[in-house]
Amino acid sequence: MTRRLAEVAKKVGVSEATVSRVLNGKPGVSEATREAVLTALDVLGYERPTQLRGDRARLVGLVLPELQNPIFPAFAEVVGGALAQQGFTSLLCTRTVGGVSEADYVDLLLQQQVSGVVFAGGFYAQADAPHAHYELIQERKLPTVLVNAAVDHLGFPQVSSDDFVAAEMAIGHLRALGHQKIGLVLGPRDHIPSRRKLEAFMGSPEADPALVEHTMFSLEGGHAAATRLVKHGVTGIVCASDILALGAIRAVRRAGLSVPDDVSVIGYDDSAMMNCTDPPLTTVRQPIDAMGRAAVDMLVALIERAAVPADELLFEPELVVRASTARLRTAVTA
Repeated sequence: MTRRLAEVAKKVGVSEATVSRVLNGKPGVSEATREAVLTALDVLGYERPTQLRGDRARLVGLVLPELQNPIFPAFAEVVGGALAQQGFTSLLCTRTVGGVSEADYVDLLLQQQVSGVVFAGGFYAQADAPHAHYELIQERKLPTVLVNAAVDHLGFPQVSSDDFVAAEMAIGHLRALGHQKIGLVLGPRDHIPSRRKLEAFMGSPEADPALVEHTMFSLEGGHAAATRLVKHGVTGIVCASDILALGAIRAVRRAGLSVPDDVSVIGYDDSAMMNCTDPPLTTVRQPIDAMGRAAVDMLVALIERAAVPADELLFEPELVVRASTARLRTAVTA
């Protein structure tokens, strides 16, 4: 107990006596100090006293699939900053292969009495993935917002970049440069954002289903998928993430070809450092700043028991043209 008092007091910058008064429900402590002590208790992993567990902590879980893709740390920075402005502390939860799962994190966040959760890139975007932990969140009535497209039946508010428009922008850019044989590198077949991009691609009269590749979101996945597309003689490749696009560029070079002279490549996200790659990557930018702030605004409204419909708020993406795309010069033969 003494150690707990000392750690919490140091975290908040108050005396141990003040922490003790909060934990024992004694008067004489301001509401702001009381909230700061309870938040510190949660952050340090200590259980609240039984009489204080009825109030939710001013903690918000931020559940991400990984941190290797630069788009997710960027999103965490936006959401964390917006939450801090609203008086909340973000608790970052990152899935690990063979380790802590998304469902495990949901259990942990429920135990910590968090005020709400923001998910980005979660299993809600995959039709064939397990969704029981989302149903548990619904049962507990925990305020939750999802970022980017989800399966239909979950019933949470969503903030999404318009994947259909993003694919139309990328394909239209390549067509304007004279490319006709265009390949598409997407995530898994059950991935809802990838399905939307595929719908846009197949809406073009020139679209060839044989030039669509599904893979995992990784550099290696992009490399393998693009290798197959290059063998089919594509002159342009549209990818569902910047990481996939970097893998595609590597595949083109391994085939003895050049980007963009032989094959143009477009990514998606406009994650950090894509203007510093070789060549700088043409990509479709997700409006992360606006999306992150909108997700926090929706979440806070839910926490405050305002009526927030379980709809999808769509944001317009932006095509960022750099040096990985160029006008068609010569066709690439298989």
